[in-house]
Amino acid sequence: MRRAGELEEVVTALHRAGCVAAEEEARELVAAANCAESLDGLVARRISGEPIAWITGRTTFCGLELRVDTGVFVPRWQSEVMARMAVGLLPARGVAVDLCTGAGSIAVVLAAARPHATVLGTELDPLAAACARRNGVRVLEGDLFAPLPLGIRGSVDVLTAVAPYVPRDALHLLPRDVAQFEPNLSLDGGPDGLDVVRRIVFEGADWVRPGSSVLLEVGSDQCGTVAGLLERAGCLAPEVIEDPDGDPRGVWARMA
Repeated sequence: MRRAGELEEVVTALHRAGCVAAEEEARELVAAANCAESLDGLVARRISGEPIAWITGRTTFCGLELRVDTGVFVPRWQSEVMARMAVGLLPARGVAVDLCTGAGSIAVVLAAARPHATVLGTELDPLAAACARRNGVRVLEGDLFAPLPLGIRGSVDVLTAVAPYVPRDALHLLPRDVAQFEPNLSLDGGPDGLDVVRRIVFEGADWVRPGSSVLLEVGSDQCGTVAGLLERAGCLAPEVIEDPDGDPRGVWARMA
Protein backbone atom coordinates (compact mmCIF):
# COMPACT_ATOMS: atom_id res chain seq x y z
CA MET A 1 0.00 0.00 0.00
CA ARG A 2 1.49 3.32 -1.01
CA ARG A 3 1.55 6.03 1.60
CA ALA A 4 -1.03 8.80 1.52
CA GLY A 5 0.01 11.85 -0.45
CA GLU A 6 2.47 10.03 -2.69
CA LEU A 7 0.47 10.70 -5.83
CA GLU A 8 0.18 14.38 -4.94
CA GLU A 9 3.94 14.60 -4.48
CA VAL A 10 4.53 13.13 -7.92
CA VAL A 11 2.01 15.52 -9.49
CA THR A 12 3.80 18.46 -7.88
CA ALA A 13 7.20 17.28 -9.09
CA LEU A 14 5.93 16.84 -12.65
CA HIS A 15 4.21 20.23 -12.60
CA ARG A 16 7.46 21.86 -11.54
CA ALA A 17 9.25 20.10 -14.39
CA GLY A 18 6.77 21.54 -16.89
CA CYS A 19 4.83 18.36 -17.70
CA VAL A 20 1.53 19.41 -19.24
CA ALA A 21 -0.42 16.28 -18.25
CA ALA A 22 1.09 15.98 -14.77
CA GLU A 23 -1.93 14.39 -13.07
CA GLU A 24 -2.40 11.71 -15.71
CA GLU A 25 1.31 10.95 -15.92
CA ALA A 26 1.62 10.78 -12.15
CA ARG A 27 -1.04 8.07 -12.00
CA GLU A 28 0.77 6.10 -14.71
CA LEU A 29 4.11 6.34 -12.91
CA VAL A 30 2.66 5.30 -9.57
CA ALA A 31 1.01 2.29 -11.22
CA ALA A 32 4.23 1.35 -13.02
CA ALA A 33 6.53 1.51 -9.99
CA ASN A 34 7.67 -1.89 -8.77
CA CYS A 35 10.50 -3.65 -7.00
CA ALA A 36 12.70 -3.41 -10.08
CA GLU A 37 12.59 0.38 -10.17
CA SER A 38 11.39 2.76 -7.47
CA LEU A 39 8.82 5.46 -8.03
CA ASP A 40 11.53 8.06 -7.43
CA GLY A 41 13.54 6.53 -10.26
CA LEU A 42 10.59 6.63 -12.65
CA VAL A 43 9.83 10.23 -11.77
CA ALA A 44 13.48 11.21 -12.29
CA ARG A 45 13.41 9.63 -15.74
CA ARG A 46 10.28 11.58 -16.68
CA ILE A 47 11.68 14.84 -15.35
CA SER A 48 14.75 14.30 -17.52
CA GLY A 49 12.42 14.36 -20.54
CA GLU A 50 12.21 10.64 -21.29
CA PRO A 51 8.84 9.85 -22.93
CA ILE A 52 6.26 8.57 -20.47
CA ALA A 53 5.45 5.68 -22.81
CA TRP A 54 9.05 4.44 -22.63
CA ILE A 55 8.98 4.57 -18.84
CA THR A 56 5.69 2.69 -18.47
CA GLY A 57 6.22 0.57 -21.58
CA ARG A 58 2.76 1.32 -22.91
CA THR A 59 0.41 3.86 -24.43
CA THR A 60 -3.20 3.98 -25.58
CA PHE A 61 -4.13 4.56 -29.22
CA CYS A 62 -7.74 4.61 -30.47
CA GLY A 63 -8.73 2.99 -27.17
CA LEU A 64 -6.30 0.09 -27.63
CA GLU A 65 -3.31 -0.51 -25.37
CA LEU A 66 0.01 -0.72 -27.18
CA ARG A 67 3.45 -1.75 -26.05
CA VAL A 68 6.11 0.91 -26.67
CA ASP A 69 9.71 -0.17 -26.23
CA THR A 70 12.48 2.25 -25.33
CA GLY A 71 13.90 3.79 -28.49
CA VAL A 72 10.69 3.44 -30.52
CA PHE A 73 8.76 6.46 -31.76
CA VAL A 74 5.74 7.03 -29.53
CA PRO A 75 2.36 7.00 -31.34
CA ARG A 76 0.56 10.35 -31.12
CA TRP A 77 -3.13 10.91 -30.53
CA GLN A 78 -3.08 13.21 -33.56
CA SER A 79 -2.64 10.12 -35.76
CA GLU A 80 -5.84 8.52 -34.46
CA VAL A 81 -8.06 10.39 -36.92
CA MET A 82 -6.15 8.88 -39.84
CA ALA A 83 -6.35 5.40 -38.34
CA ARG A 84 -10.12 5.67 -37.93
CA MET A 85 -10.54 6.96 -41.46
CA ALA A 86 -8.47 4.07 -42.76
CA VAL A 87 -10.75 1.59 -40.98
CA GLY A 88 -13.77 3.06 -42.72
CA LEU A 89 -12.07 2.78 -46.11
CA LEU A 90 -10.77 -0.78 -45.74
CA PRO A 91 -13.06 -3.54 -47.08
CA ALA A 92 -13.80 -6.40 -44.69
CA ARG A 93 -11.49 -8.72 -46.62
CA GLY A 94 -9.31 -6.07 -48.17
CA VAL A 95 -5.57 -5.45 -48.13
CA ALA A 96 -3.96 -2.67 -46.09
CA VAL A 97 -0.31 -1.63 -45.90
CA ASP A 98 1.01 0.65 -43.18
CA LEU A 99 4.44 2.00 -44.09
CA CYS A 100 6.84 3.26 -41.40
CA THR A 101 4.62 1.38 -38.97
CA GLY A 102 6.76 2.09 -35.91
CA ALA A 103 5.16 0.47 -32.87
CA GLY A 104 2.36 -0.64 -35.22
CA SER A 105 -0.38 1.64 -33.91
CA ILE A 106 -2.33 2.14 -37.16
CA ALA A 107 -1.88 -1.49 -38.23
CA VAL A 108 -3.16 -2.67 -34.83
CA VAL A 109 -6.29 -0.54 -35.19
CA LEU A 110 -6.93 -1.79 -38.73
CA ALA A 111 -6.45 -5.45 -37.77
CA ALA A 112 -8.71 -5.12 -34.74
CA ALA A 113 -11.51 -3.51 -36.74
CA ARG A 114 -11.12 -5.69 -39.85
CA PRO A 115 -10.04 -9.12 -38.55
CA HIS A 116 -10.55 -10.81 -41.94
CA ALA A 117 -8.49 -8.27 -43.87
CA THR A 118 -4.80 -8.61 -44.71
CA VAL A 119 -2.92 -5.94 -42.77
CA LEU A 120 0.83 -5.60 -43.25
CA GLY A 121 3.29 -3.15 -41.79
CA THR A 122 6.75 -2.31 -43.07
CA GLU A 123 9.50 -0.81 -40.95
CA LEU A 124 13.16 0.01 -41.54
CA ASP A 125 14.16 0.14 -37.86
CA PRO A 126 14.62 -3.37 -36.39
CA LEU A 127 13.87 -2.12 -32.88
CA ALA A 128 10.52 -0.67 -33.97
CA ALA A 129 9.72 -3.74 -36.05
CA ALA A 130 10.26 -5.99 -33.04
CA CYS A 131 7.99 -3.77 -30.95
CA ALA A 132 5.25 -3.88 -33.59
CA ARG A 133 5.46 -7.66 -33.69
CA ARG A 134 4.95 -7.75 -29.94
CA ASN A 135 1.81 -5.70 -30.60
CA GLY A 136 0.59 -8.43 -32.96
CA VAL A 137 1.40 -6.70 -36.25
CA ARG A 138 2.57 -8.64 -39.30
CA VAL A 139 5.73 -6.66 -39.92
CA LEU A 140 8.12 -6.91 -42.86
CA GLU A 141 11.50 -5.31 -42.25
CA GLY A 142 12.92 -3.11 -44.95
CA ASP A 143 12.65 0.19 -46.77
CA LEU A 144 9.06 1.20 -47.53
CA PHE A 145 7.65 -1.10 -50.26
CA ALA A 146 10.79 -3.20 -50.74
CA PRO A 147 9.89 -6.03 -48.31
CA LEU A 148 6.27 -6.42 -49.46
CA PRO A 149 5.29 -9.66 -51.22
CA LEU A 150 4.96 -9.21 -54.97
CA GLY A 151 1.63 -11.02 -54.80
CA ILE A 152 -0.12 -7.93 -53.43
CA ARG A 153 1.38 -5.54 -55.96
CA GLY A 154 -1.42 -3.57 -57.58
CA SER A 155 -4.08 -4.84 -55.15
CA VAL A 156 -3.65 -2.76 -51.97
CA ASP A 157 -6.96 -1.19 -50.89
CA VAL A 158 -5.64 1.17 -48.21
CA LEU A 159 -2.14 2.61 -47.93
CA THR A 160 -1.24 4.55 -44.78
CA ALA A 161 1.98 6.13 -43.55
CA VAL A 162 3.19 8.31 -40.72
CA ALA A 163 6.56 8.86 -42.37
CA PRO A 164 9.18 11.32 -41.08
CA TYR A 165 8.11 14.78 -42.24
CA VAL A 166 9.94 17.32 -40.09
CA PRO A 167 12.19 19.57 -42.23
CA ARG A 168 15.81 19.01 -41.19
CA ASP A 169 16.37 22.66 -40.35
CA ALA A 170 13.32 22.58 -38.05
CA LEU A 171 14.36 19.59 -35.94
CA HIS A 172 15.80 21.92 -33.30
CA LEU A 173 12.34 23.46 -32.85
CA LEU A 174 10.82 20.19 -31.62
CA PRO A 175 9.98 19.84 -27.91
CA ARG A 176 13.04 18.99 -25.84
CA ASP A 177 11.92 15.48 -24.94
CA VAL A 178 11.18 14.64 -28.58
CA ALA A 179 14.43 16.07 -29.97
CA GLN A 180 16.56 14.56 -27.22
CA PHE A 181 15.05 11.11 -26.92
CA GLU A 182 12.94 9.98 -29.87
CA PRO A 183 14.59 8.37 -32.93
CA ASN A 184 15.78 10.79 -35.58
CA LEU A 185 14.89 8.21 -38.23
CA SER A 186 11.20 8.79 -37.41
CA LEU A 187 11.46 12.57 -37.52
CA ASP A 188 13.94 13.82 -40.14
CA GLY A 189 12.19 14.20 -43.48
CA GLY A 190 15.05 15.85 -45.32
CA PRO A 191 15.45 19.48 -46.44
CA ASP A 192 11.74 20.24 -46.84
CA GLY A 193 10.45 17.31 -44.76
CA LEU A 194 9.00 15.41 -47.71
CA ASP A 195 11.84 13.20 -48.96
CA VAL A 196 10.20 9.97 -47.75
CA VAL A 197 6.65 11.15 -48.47
CA ARG A 198 7.51 11.80 -52.14
CA ARG A 199 8.85 8.29 -52.48
CA ILE A 200 5.71 6.84 -50.91
CA VAL A 201 3.44 8.77 -53.26
CA PHE A 202 5.19 7.83 -56.49
CA GLU A 203 6.36 4.32 -55.61
CA GLY A 204 2.98 3.56 -54.07
CA ALA A 205 1.18 4.03 -57.38
CA ASP A 206 2.44 0.59 -58.43
CA TRP A 207 1.09 -1.12 -55.31
CA VAL A 208 -2.44 0.25 -54.91
CA ARG A 209 -5.43 -0.74 -57.02
CA PRO A 210 -7.77 1.66 -58.87
CA GLY A 211 -10.20 3.18 -56.37
CA SER A 212 -7.90 2.54 -53.42
CA SER A 213 -7.22 5.06 -50.66
CA VAL A 214 -3.91 6.68 -49.72
CA LEU A 215 -3.66 8.41 -46.33
CA LEU A 216 -0.52 10.30 -45.33
CA GLU A 217 0.19 12.23 -42.15
CA VAL A 218 2.20 15.41 -42.78
CA GLY A 219 2.61 18.87 -41.31
CA SER A 220 -0.21 21.36 -41.66
CA ASP A 221 1.88 23.57 -43.96
CA GLN A 222 2.77 20.59 -46.17
CA CYS A 223 -0.78 19.47 -47.01
CA GLY A 224 -1.08 21.55 -50.17
CA THR A 225 2.22 20.29 -51.55
CA VAL A 226 1.36 16.67 -50.76
CA ALA A 227 -2.08 17.02 -52.35
CA GLY A 228 -0.36 18.18 -55.52
CA LEU A 229 2.02 15.21 -55.42
CA LEU A 230 -0.91 12.81 -55.07
CA GLU A 231 -2.68 14.33 -58.05
CA ARG A 232 0.49 13.97 -60.16
CA ALA A 233 0.65 10.31 -59.11
CA GLY A 234 -2.88 9.70 -60.41
CA CYS A 235 -5.02 10.29 -57.31
CA LEU A 236 -8.35 12.07 -57.44
CA ALA A 237 -9.50 15.07 -55.38
CA PRO A 238 -7.11 14.92 -52.41
CA GLU A 239 -8.65 16.13 -49.16
CA VAL A 240 -7.07 17.42 -45.96
CA ILE A 241 -7.42 15.21 -42.90
CA GLU A 242 -8.40 17.28 -39.85
CA ASP A 243 -8.29 16.24 -36.21
CA PRO A 244 -11.24 16.86 -33.82
CA ASP A 245 -9.85 20.36 -33.12
CA GLY A 246 -10.01 21.22 -36.81
CA ASP A 247 -6.24 21.22 -37.26
CA PRO A 248 -4.82 19.75 -40.52
CA ARG A 249 -3.06 16.43 -39.89
CA GLY A 250 -2.52 14.99 -43.34
CA VAL A 251 -3.99 14.25 -46.74
CA TRP A 252 -6.05 11.43 -48.20
CA ALA A 253 -7.04 10.67 -51.77
CA ARG A 254 -8.39 7.91 -53.99
CA MET A 255 -6.39 6.39 -56.81
CA ALA A 256 -8.06 6.85 -60.18
